[in-house]
Amino acid sequence: MIDYTEGSQKQYHIGVGKDDIGEYVILPGDPGRCEKIAQYFDNPVKTGQNREYTTYTGYLNGTKVSVCSTGIGGPSASIALEELVASGAHTFIRIGTCGGMQLDVKSGDVAVSTASIRMEGTTREYAPIEFPAVANLDVTNALVQACKNLKQPYHVGVSQSKDSFYGQHRPETLPNGDELLRKWKAWLALDCKVSEMESAALFIVGSYLRVRVGSCFLVVANQERAKAGLDNPQVHDTDGAIRVAIEAMKILIDEDKR
Repeated sequence: MIDYTEGSQKQYHIGVGKDDIGEYVILPGDPGRCEKIAQYFDNPVKTGQNREYTTYTGYLNGTKVSVCSTGIGGPSASIALEELVASGAHTFIRIGTCGGMQLDVKSGDVAVSTASIRMEGTTREYAPIEFPAVANLDVTNALVQACKNLKQPYHVGVSQSKDSFYGQHRPETLPNGDELLRKWKAWLALDCKVSEMESAALFIVGSYLRVRVGSCFLVVANQERAKAGLDNPQVHDTDGAIRVAIEAMKILIDEDKR
């Protein structure tokens, strides 16, 4: 493969090298969320900023950790994961936002994904469609324990990853709307909890690279609750979900030390 960094020892897209990150990394989508997450670290330092990728590195429980944004969707998320693993990281928690699907999934809750529906394109270049996009069990268990420790209302189950935000929210206006609506109905019947855009790619690439990846999300709103005439306020404060990710990472670090 061509060295597009021309010998800089920095990863081409995320712009960091092995000395710039920890082995444990939190992955938000939004670059603007990185500084907020880094405030939970001890001695955080901004170590990279390029395109949609912003990176801070600090310490949790005495262990070097990082936060690196991935942008929106599977293509940019898979690039971030590939390059972070190449830089030495091995444990990842995605912290993002999602839309609820089941009626008991309320705005402000946290969803922990056990696996993700591969309704996107990135993973098809990594694995046959029959291979499942499954979260790492250690990371998933740590996220669940973190929710319990923090008394955070949460849900655990399958999430859906898609490429089109508006394909979810106004499918009837799109040329392929009939298929989108048919599949959405199937996901609801199969007890899919939430919909987001990155986890399938992260889970599949994590499986391929033999690293640990899990996901948790803030539920911003739930269009199915709105359709049913139920209370459905919008919640945009991600701090609760961030604290879950931080607590889970501390649990994983302590377990690894033991």
